[in-house]
Amino acid sequence: MAMGFPDHRPIDAPDVTPELHMLRIAEIQLPLDHPEADLRAAILARLGIPDDQLLSVSLFRRSYDARKKSAILLNYSVDVEVADEAAVLQRQPAQGKAVSKTAIVPTPDTNYHFVARAPAGLRQRPVVIGTGPCGIFAGLILAEMGFNPIILERGKTVRERTKDTWGLWRQRQLKPESNVQYGEGGAGTFSDGKLYSQVKDPKHYGRKVLTEFVAADAPPEIMYVSKPHIGTFRLVKMVQLMREKIVSLGGEFRFEQKVSDVVIQDGQMRGVVLESGEHIEADHVVLAIGHSARDTFQMLYDRGVYMEAKPFSVGFRAEHPQSLIDRCRFGPNAGNPILGAADYKLVHHCSNGRAVYSFCMCPGGTVVAATSEPERVVTNGMSQYSRNERNANSGIVVGISPADYPGHPLAGIEFQRHWESRAYELGGRTYDAPGQLVGDFLAKRPSRELGSVIPSYKPGVLLGDLSTSLPDYAIDAIREALPEFDKQIRGYAMNDAVLTGVETRTSSPVRIRRDDKTLQSLNTKGLFPAGEGAGYAGGIMSAAIDGIKVAEAVALSITGG
Repeated sequence: MAMGFPDHRPIDAPDVTPELHMLRIAEIQLPLDHPEADLRAAILARLGIPDDQLLSVSLFRRSYDARKKSAILLNYSVDVEVADEAAVLQRQPAQGKAVSKTAIVPTPDTNYHFVARAPAGLRQRPVVIGTGPCGIFAGLILAEMGFNPIILERGKTVRERTKDTWGLWRQRQLKPESNVQYGEGGAGTFSDGKLYSQVKDPKHYGRKVLTEFVAADAPPEIMYVSKPHIGTFRLVKMVQLMREKIVSLGGEFRFEQKVSDVVIQDGQMRGVVLESGEHIEADHVVLAIGHSARDTFQMLYDRGVYMEAKPFSVGFRAEHPQSLIDRCRFGPNAGNPILGAADYKLVHHCSNGRAVYSFCMCPGGTVVAATSEPERVVTNGMSQYSRNERNANSGIVVGISPADYPGHPLAGIEFQRHWESRAYELGGRTYDAPGQLVGDFLAKRPSRELGSVIPSYKPGVLLGDLSTSLPDYAIDAIREALPEFDKQIRGYAMNDAVLTGVETRTSSPVRIRRDDKTLQSLNTKGLFPAGEGAGYAGGIMSAAIDGIKVAEAVALSITGG
């Protein structure tokens, strides 16, 4: 839409109260292919003013309602500037305690406001471990506040890491310190790049995240579409540009610098030790490691940092023709460029007490090899910004809990490793993934040849029997769930759809507990567990938001705020 985008105050601009305010109008519904002029007309009708009193319009959110496939509606929220704001608000009916979805209200302040500034003569720089979304945003906020953070990453820069990742996909050569899990950008770099989350965000941190992404060359529409995504290739460039910004603000990145130990004295962080033997003094350390930093979890556990096992999920990647998903979701409007490639969200509660659900659905994407350890197979999903590949893929996963792997807080890691090693065996010990057609999986017979759906996983897929690739309760649950999913998306249980195993890295198997107020470890002052690896996020947006929160906590701890 050529309506313009919201203006955003520069990051380092002073906080000022503008003379003119914006009003927000929500729930404007129009047909999918409406003329652009219709949106302005609908805005004027809602405001009850003539055209010359509508000074500007910025699109805040656009979503769609596809419940009636033959008549899909677009749903707009806009911010407007009018000649007489007070008169418009005066005409609004009394709202009471609950504000109507159709009410016209003042646009909330979604600009980011810093909580502190680094004091002059700062004795010690905070350290951030990890350069996934959480680590990047923790580093950015600390750098913007003047704390000059040191940011450590065990893997390589994003472009070098990309070459190493392709080495596994194309040549079956795994580099344990540079792959889908380890390296600049984190695991989210090789994903669909989804930027929506269900976390509560009363301080509008998510807006800060989106604003920074657009400044780093993300598509501008991520500011207003209801389900923004970026895709892998664009994420690579963005991560590099964000690093350059942090460096320009005084941050320091150090790649291929694995933290092998931490120094804790009387329950207080005092520094980190690198694999090279170098010691970095630090009383404030952000632990933004990913969910696959298994050796780091072990090291922290050995040093007495409090952690506990947490639930996660395991399952397969399911691939279907994207055209099938588009037709089921959009009917005759399939292929409309505004709608793009269709996604889905499915869940089924099984008779054995398990829940099966779709996870990290990638429209028009590919299934990728995501292991970080030799002789193990792990799958994940990835899409490019265009989402124009033949297949849709999604994790179809089963929820499990620490009751399924009782005992040690790190027992979930051994649980994951066991099934990843089994997948490696079933795939022929070549980093091929084991696969099976949905029809054969449901009929409990091995697959011998592919049908109409060609699996996208590289290096390759070895067809066979997946019934021993996961625990019996997970296999039984997925077998029950697939026909139920077919009732929601006709063709989901089609014979030729492909299941590829195994998906085990859905979230961290541990939670490194932290205080709700200070965000510091329960028993290690100065250690700030953050993001997905520590058990506090699940995806790019929630991890980035957590990085902002933890950076603020570090700043307040240093300044005594």
